[in-house]
Amino acid sequence: MEEVLRQFRLEGRPLSCERYGEGHINQTYLVVTDKKRYILQRLSRAAFHDIPALMRNIAAVTAFLAARSDDPRASLHLVPTVDGALWFRDAAGETWRVYDFIEDSLCLQAPETAEDFYESGVAFGRFQRLLQDFPAETLTETIPNFHNTPDRCRKFHAVLEKDPAHRAAAAAPEIAFYLAHEGEAGALLELLARGALPLRVTHNDTKLNNVMLDRKTRRALCVIDLDTVMPGLVAYDFGDSIRFGASTAAEDERDLDRVGLDLALYRRFCEGFIPACGGLTKREIETLPLGAKLMTFECGLRFLTDYLDGDHYFSVARPEHNLDRARTQMKLVQETERRWDEIEAIIRAFL
Repeated sequence: MEEVLRQFRLEGRPLSCERYGEGHINQTYLVVTDKKRYILQRLSRAAFHDIPALMRNIAAVTAFLAARSDDPRASLHLVPTVDGALWFRDAAGETWRVYDFIEDSLCLQAPETAEDFYESGVAFGRFQRLLQDFPAETLTETIPNFHNTPDRCRKFHAVLEKDPAHRAAAAAPEIAFYLAHEGEAGALLELLARGALPLRVTHNDTKLNNVMLDRKTRRALCVIDLDTVMPGLVAYDFGDSIRFGASTAAEDERDLDRVGLDLALYRRFCEGFIPACGGLTKREIETLPLGAKLMTFECGLRFLTDYLDGDHYFSVARPEHNLDRARTQMKLVQETERRWDEIEAIIRAFL
């Protein structure tokens, strides 16, 4: 770590470097010097195959956002290497980057109040609005087909056919559920192809824990984890927020009786997100519930695919961790279908 830290233009002498956060993909560390604090990350080579393009995306987007706010905490700030690069690659081929630590901030794994979830909606909606004039065509698709749900289905079928970890028999009910629901997988992409929905710059990983709140006021400061910022649909960002934040249980809860959909939180997120976006079309707003359902289905399918493949993508703490995650998403899809009329009533208030 000392060798890695020497590569970056840090203020002060490093005093400590310890694991930080609960991310599934990259390894994150809190670096403390005698003058400042920083976030150090080792990027996942399994998840990201074109790290230079990913880092160019982040540099462009963060600079664009920073230019539109007087608050230095309103955007991530990359710390360059001593050579002026955006990242450092060590002798083992691992890629590292450093951000300024966002001081006096708070990151939540689940909303403690409805207002926390509302503020995350404001943050992601504002992110959409501020990037409306960003040239989306200049961004690289860092993970091709990331929210291409039909493609996720194809990958699921390929892994299921091979069953490399010999786990299919243990997940037969879950496999049957996801196979039965894949007919709706391409609904949003079909609307995009017909020109019924506009392509926008989207975050594509809009979990509550990717929003920093002010520690004192609990107001939204900025959005973090920009590795998957790409062109996409607003329903993607809305949907991932709902599936993660409006659930009544943790993403890896084993007791499915605890997993449900909190419609009060659903409504409160809408109240923050939709007005903060500004300029959404009527069709975009109408398709937000479908986005929530499809993002939940897609995420569960990804967890199940990784489970069947032997847990190569998501970090796991136990043998059935990804299967547990797939089950919670399955339960949320079922809850969404059961309460569809109530959900549509919530959305109609914004049309």
